[in-house]
Amino acid sequence: MREVTIYSRSGCHLCEVAHQMLLTLQGDAEFEIREILIDGNPDLIELYGEQVPVIHIDGRPHDFFRVEPERFLKAIAQN
Repeated sequence: MREVTIYSRSGCHLCEVAHQMLLTLQGDAEFEIREILIDGNPDLIELYGEQVPVIHIDGRPHDFFRVEPERFLKAIAQN
């Protein structure tokens, strides 16, 4: 099963919206969601800073800020 990781911050509205969109898209594709908060992690803060949410599919960067449903589903369907 594909794994989708969302890097986010506590209290981040865009992160909440992206996470909700991913939950909705689970009705159209099979994947697991893993959320990682970057709060307090200097390495992740340096990598992602203000770009959160950052979405990875199977460990590879896919997008940041928003989840565009059609683009996401196309990417998740690829092997």
